[in-house]
Amino acid sequence: MTRTVNAAGIALTEQSEGLRLTAYRCPAGRLTIGYGHTGPDVTPDMTITEDQAQDLLAQDLATAGNGVSKAVTVPLTDNQYAALTDFAFNLGVGALTQSTLLRLLNQGDYAGAAEQFLVWDKATVNGQLVTLPGLAARRQKEQALFLTA
Repeated sequence: MTRTVNAAGIALTEQSEGLRLTAYRCPAGRLTIGYGHTGPDVTPDMTITEDQAQDLLAQDLATAGNGVSKAVTVPLTDNQYAALTDFAFNLGVGALTQSTLLRLLNQGDYAGAAEQFLVWDKATVNGQLVTLPGLAARRQKEQALFLTA
């Protein structure tokens, strides 16, 4: 059974990403469109509709969520799943699978895992690893959702 992200998780991703109907370069330099959709299908000057943006978001969250489901070996509430899916959507499933967050979570240390969200607030900008206020705020929202019963 494929698990879906709850409304709180979708709202978190939509709010964190914002909606852009014309392709742009994100702070990390990737071509992006819609609600943070990236990939080889995004081209310069591309435009989409809001419905297309919603479809891309649903596909991207399903992909991230499948990665979460494969990586996590302990039970998750809907909010924990949603928070982890947003994390994987934003950073990639690979980042999640290599993280201390996942290691602690799979050991049953939910509180320790929750603390680890806040570590992931940096991105490489112009060759330098820097803290981005938007990422810091997003990690705080993911952590809050993860800790919400």
